[in-house]
Amino acid sequence: MATSTPRKTRSTGRPTLDAVAELAGVSSITASRVLRGVGSVGPEYVQRVKAAAAELHYVTNPAARALASSRSGSVAVVIPSLSNTVFVDVLESIHNVLRPRGYEILIGNSHYSRNAEEDLIRHYLASPPSGLIVTGFDRTESARRLIEASGVPCVHIMELEKAEGVHCVGFSQARAGEAVADHLIARGCRRNAFVAAQLDSRMMQRGEGFREALRRKGLYDPELEVLTPAPSSIGLGCDLFRQLLQRRPDVDGIFFGNDDLAQGALFEARRQGIDIPDQVAIVGFNDLAGAADCVPRLTTVRTPRAEVGRVASNLLLSMIDNKPVASPVVDLGYELVVRESA
Repeated sequence: MATSTPRKTRSTGRPTLDAVAELAGVSSITASRVLRGVGSVGPEYVQRVKAAAAELHYVTNPAARALASSRSGSVAVVIPSLSNTVFVDVLESIHNVLRPRGYEILIGNSHYSRNAEEDLIRHYLASPPSGLIVTGFDRTESARRLIEASGVPCVHIMELEKAEGVHCVGFSQARAGEAVADHLIARGCRRNAFVAAQLDSRMMQRGEGFREALRRKGLYDPELEVLTPAPSSIGLGCDLFRQLLQRRPDVDGIFFGNDDLAQGALFEARRQGIDIPDQVAIVGFNDLAGAADCVPRLTTVRTPRAEVGRVASNLLLSMIDNKPVASPVVDLGYELVVRESA
C-alpha cells in the first residue's frame, strides 16, 4: 500500500475517504463500496480498504455522503415494539436484505403510541432517509401527511390497504380471524370467546373478523370477550383464562389474539385439571416459538413475519432505485396450523 501522508479535511482534521482509498491503493468508489458493505467488491480489495480505514481511524461521515448522493444511505423502520418476537423476526429479515446493499437501518420503537410514532417519523424525515418502512395504517393524520409530503419511498407492513400511492406487504388480519372462528365452529364449538391484550389495530382487526364469522352463524355473544390494553404475556394469559371461566364456565372455544396468551391459558388449564380441547378448545395467533411444544401442542395462525420483512425490503429497494413494481399491494397470506389444542 502507498505510504504517503493521508489527507485530512480542513474543517475536522479527520481522514477522508480519498485518504483511505489512496492508502489502500484503490479508487474512492471502491473504498466507498467496501465501507458501505456493498457485496460486489473482491475480497482482496475489501481487506485492503478495511486495513487502511483501521490504520487511519477513519469513520464514515453520513452527512457528507448524503450531500454527495442526495440520499442519506439509511432506511428508517418504525415498529411498535422491540420486545414482541413478531417484530424482531421482521427486523432480522429487513437487516439481511438492506445491510448487504450498504444501507444503515434506523430503528424507531413507538411503543404502540400514535403520537410517539408521529414524533419518530418527524425526526427521521428531518434528515430524509433513502426509504421508510412503517407498521400498519393506524397513525395520526399529521404523520400520514408527513410521509406523503416527504417524497421518501415508503412501504407499510403487516396490513393491507388498496389506495392510490400506497405500497404495502402483509396479510388480512380480519380474514385470519374469520378462519379461526370457522375452525372452532367446524369442530362443534358453539360458545366461542375472543381474548385479547395490547389492543393495537391489528389485534382489533383479527377480533372483528372473528366476530363477523360468528355473527354469520348466529353464534356471537358479546359477553364472551375479554379485552385489556395491558401488554400481552404468558402470565396475563393465565389470568384472563381464569377470569373468563369464572364469568362463563360454559365457554367451549377460545381465540387468543396472541400465542403467549394462549400458552398461559394452557398452563392454567393444566393447573385446574381442565381438558384441552375436549372441555375447551384453544387457538392462538402468530405461531411463536414454543407453540408446537406446548402440552397440548397449540393450534394457531402462522404469520409470515420473516417473509414480510424480506419482501418489503426488496419492494423498497425497487422504489428507491426507481424500478418498476409488479404490485404495490403484496398479500403474503397466513396459515391455520391445526395441532392438538383445537
